[in-house]
Amino acid sequence: MNTIMRKSVLGIAGLAFAGGLAAGPLHHAATAPTVESTAPVAVAVQADKPGVDKGKLIPHGVQGAQSRIELGDEQTANVKAIVAATKKAGLDERAAVISIGTSLQESKLENLGHLGDRNDHDSLGLFQQRPTSGWGTPEQITDPEYSTLAFLKGLKQVDGWQDMPLTEAAQTVQVSAYPDAYAQWEQQAADLVAEHWNS
Repeated sequence: MNTIMRKSVLGIAGLAFAGGLAAGPLHHAATAPTVESTAPVAVAVQADKPGVDKGKLIPHGVQGAQSRIELGDEQTANVKAIVAATKKAGLDERAAVISIGTSLQESKLENLGHLGDRNDHDSLGLFQQRPTSGWGTPEQITDPEYSTLAFLKGLKQVDGWQDMPLTEAAQTVQVSAYPDAYAQWEQQAADLVAEHWNS
């Protein structure tokens, strides 16, 4: 772990609001999802809404193979809630891309409650945040606005997050057992931000 990353992790660990870090993804499979390449590749954003600065969505291109899922009404509502919370926090489209990409990995944009034996410790909500790690009460972290603002508060503590690949920024906040898994969602997250930022 390089010095900048170590300082970022230590800085996040001291957050009074968050009080700790999420333990990682909801379910840890025996093998981590694979990402074929870490080399940036060209990116095309689907939506062409006026006012969206496409250069901010994926400033350095995506890393590795990309995944995509179809969203239902609840997931789309959660995308809109993440976008609204990002604006409320005074952050730009790039922060929304990182937040949505993180939630795609952690919960597939579903606001998950306690899942019994399939639960990762006491992880809940869109970002699989843990009450015992200080992210908030179960009621708070299953509120999409609250959980997004909590994630963004952690993100703002990461020096240079705006210029990091999504997977590095997300991992510094989330401290997942599979740090490269976030990369696969960057294109879909960017497309969703382009579609919903001004809707």
